[in-house]
Amino acid sequence: MPEPATSQTPSAGSGTLTRPDGATIAYERLAGASPGIVFLGGFRSDMTGTKAIFLDEYCRRHGLAYVRFDYFGHGRSSGDFAQGTIGRWRDDAVAVIDALAEGPQILVGSSMGGWIMLLAALARPQRIAALVGIAPAPDFTEELLPARLTPEQRREVEEKGSVVLPSDYDPAGYLYTRALIEDGRRHLLLGAPIALDMPVRLLHGMRDESVPWQLSLRLADRLTSRDVAVTLIKDGDHRLSSDADLTRLERTLDELVGSG
Repeated sequence: MPEPATSQTPSAGSGTLTRPDGATIAYERLAGASPGIVFLGGFRSDMTGTKAIFLDEYCRRHGLAYVRFDYFGHGRSSGDFAQGTIGRWRDDAVAVIDALAEGPQILVGSSMGGWIMLLAALARPQRIAALVGIAPAPDFTEELLPARLTPEQRREVEEKGSVVLPSDYDPAGYLYTRALIEDGRRHLLLGAPIALDMPVRLLHGMRDESVPWQLSLRLADRLTSRDVAVTLIKDGDHRLSSDADLTRLERTLDELVGSG
């Protein structure tokens, strides 16, 4: 289980949350009504992205509490990205929920954040009102990454401890470490029922070239909740950040906030 965050009084605006090992998590927080919203970003993304800002504006309009933050090694948070793992980022998310969010929360997880969202909800089920996955990528270190590695790249991971793969989102490519892959195996979810019983909404583009939309169907099947809906967007890409995509996200949140 993740260690509790250090005791701090939540405050609106920018701040940093200090973890037990001295690392700091940068965050932006809005005070407001419940259910609040916590945004969990994707691999190598940060809290200044389109969806994170859209959710900030949504919560301001509706007077809802909101927290967005950067994982260890991401954005304004401290730490070396190369030392980050799924377990570490899960612990970051749980620490944020414990220290910076009050009352029931709707977790919105994008891509890898969809995996972190599920792990955080399993750690704190009593705090979670609903889940929204945007192109969720649970188990991606096992489900997706190995198929993208050539035999030479697999050997590089084993011998050097890491490999850099081309990315559509960064001309320098993305770093994947052996530690990330090995730690990911300790947090796999799709091989067994996922004991979460809150409402879950999964949004996935059918033109997603990073995370196949079929993964959302598998996730829906594994969740024990009976209130699970998957929305497939025929012309949607991985980011789902167009105006139409954000309007769809807004409608999804309207439904969940209204029932929360």
